[in-house]
Amino acid sequence: YGQPADMDPLLEIASRYDLVVIEDACQAHGATYKGRKAGSMGLAGCFSFYPGKNLGAYGEGGAVVSQDKGLIDKIKMIRDHGQARKYYHEFEGYNGRLDAIQAGILRIKLRRLEQWNNARRENAKYYDELLSQIPGVKTPHEADYARSVYHLYVILVDERDKLQAFLSEKGIGTGLHYPVPLHLQKAYKHLGYGEGAFPVAEGAARRLLSLPMFPELSREQVEYVAESIREFMEAR
Repeated sequence: YGQPADMDPLLEIASRYDLVVIEDACQAHGATYKGRKAGSMGLAGCFSFYPGKNLGAYGEGGAVVSQDKGLIDKIKMIRDHGQARKYYHEFEGYNGRLDAIQAGILRIKLRRLEQWNNARRENAKYYDELLSQIPGVKTPHEADYARSVYHLYVILVDERDKLQAFLSEKGIGTGLHYPVPLHLQKAYKHLGYGEGAFPVAEGAARRLLSLPMFPELSREQVEYVAESIREFMEAR
């Protein structure tokens, strides 16, 4: 949701067993781990520029970053039908090139990323202040080693579905990120995991709720969301 994983232990394990670390930084544009930018610590880092991201284009887009030139050259070929030079295809590849208009939009928006991330952090801090006073609401925890950019602000509550419906009646949009754990997705049924295999993930999926979070969110709007949640919790 915008907070990096605890990377040092992961990198140590990877080194011990000769594994490759590829960072999924798709929700962490500008986030840091012990001062290091998300996406810069593994062999490669992957970013999404989907419109809803902290740094979003006006259409589909993404990027891979790495200091391994050989890897980057291969990725450039994969995104361009397997060609290193025009009309000479070494393998099939894909049509995954970022068009110039989207790149131009991202270049302009990139200048404001830090400003927008700071605004998200201020909104999250105010949410924390207000929601921490409401029994039954668990707010996100920012680890000491990380600087989150709060792509999402996700709380944990019992009776999540009822609360979501209540907030909707109040004109407050919310989301579920994510309602079905990976091991329960049909696509991974062949792995043989069923309900109860990962109880922590399943419990979180039943209780999580994403609250409004964007840079332009006003303090009054945050207060309205928090007070609406308080109203629901006190009426149970």
